[in-house]
Amino acid sequence: MIIFPMVGMSRRFREAGYDRPKYMLPLGNHTCFDYSVMGFLKAGRQDTFTFIMRKEFDTPDFVRQRLAALGVTNARLVILDEMTAGQAETVERGLDGVTDAGPTGMTIFNIDTFRPGFTFPPKAAQGDGYLETFVGEGDNWSFVESDGSDQNRVIRTTEKEPISHFCCTGLYQFATISDFRWALDEERKNPSKNELYVAPIYNHLIKIGKDIRYTVIPKENVIFCGVPAEYEALTKDGGKEFEEKFLYLNK
Repeated sequence: MIIFPMVGMSRRFREAGYDRPKYMLPLGNHTCFDYSVMGFLKAGRQDTFTFIMRKEFDTPDFVRQRLAALGVTNARLVILDEMTAGQAETVERGLDGVTDAGPTGMTIFNIDTFRPGFTFPPKAAQGDGYLETFVGEGDNWSFVESDGSDQNRVIRTTEKEPISHFCCTGLYQFATISDFRWALDEERKNPSKNELYVAPIYNHLIKIGKDIRYTVIPKENVIFCGVPAEYEALTKDGGKEFEEKFLYLNK
């Protein structure tokens, strides 16, 4: 199951004068939403896509229209009536009544990020869950601390607290839904941040001996569009350069 949480309010875009959520904005010949989904179409052929949203801006109709245009039929839409306490809780609400994540586990990805040509790593490299990373710097990411082995095992995760040069792309995978739910319940008992992020909940699984891994991809293989400056950089030439890069990487 591949899950796209879409409940965020796009605050920075509103403050910059945009009149709709960032995933609805045009980019090249598509919308930002389209590119977030397109990167997963091959890997998710046998999977279920789950989109979690609110009713504002007629988002459910927008999502249905864009999925139809992309030819996506293996999707479920979950519509929430209220805001949540963070991305992890959004995902939890989207999984109400669901117990089986399917053969690839549950994969969470940000709707404001593009990951052209995504493929799952070999099963042996996924452990009981993994975080996808790139080598970078800054303090606005989720981070993983490695055990230093060639197995890419994680010994700690943080949110917006640099502990290594392994920065998360926004892709989080859990082998089972039950592990995700349990870890989130543990995080609620003593939250590490003022909202419920996904990355920190892996620490609870690590504490009980779960095998959490990380993968590393080239930084150029992930494209961020989470703030107005990033979006405007992608659209400066009408999105042509971005679209060429995306289509090349998405082969």
